Amino acid sequence: MASRSPAETERFGRRLGAALRGGEVLALYGELGAGKTLLVRGLASGLQAAADQVSSPTFVLINEYAGRLRLAHADLYRLDEPTAIEQLGLWDYADGRSVLAIEWAEKAGAALPPDRLEIRMTHRNPRARQLALSATGPIAQRLLRRVRNRSPHRNRRPARSRR
Repeated sequence: MASRSPAETERFGRRLGAALRGGEVLALYGELGAGKTLLVRGLASGLQAAADQVSSPTFVLINEYAGRLRLAHADLYRLDEPTAIEQLGLWDYADGRSVLAIEWAEKAGAALPPDRLEIRMTHRNPRARQLALSATGPIAQRLLRRVRNRSPHRNRRPARSRR
């Protein structure tokens, strides 16, 4: 899916957040400035948490936000060794009642849970991004279906051509 602006990326995050039920793991991929933290801000809003409090947890590694569900926002950018992930307590948030959003998920390597929604964000131009979503297990597949069903483009009628 294409996001033409930072506001659109945040709106998608809000739609995704509204579809969350607890127990989901979101693995976020993308280079610096791709909009990962902006997407998490939208997630927080969709979970009725304080979106204005969302910031990149680069120095503390994990931030928590309370809303309809607890949102754990991890940033693995500074993680040097994939084995260090076990010491973070990251998987304590995979409790079925929380949502775990992991920026720089590639740093977790094989430690990522097998059931996750992967969101790959790439630059199209300075403001626009391409978001590719893929589900790797049944919980993530159900989430992806719910998000697609909430798509603002889903119920639009095709434009009629004028002749």
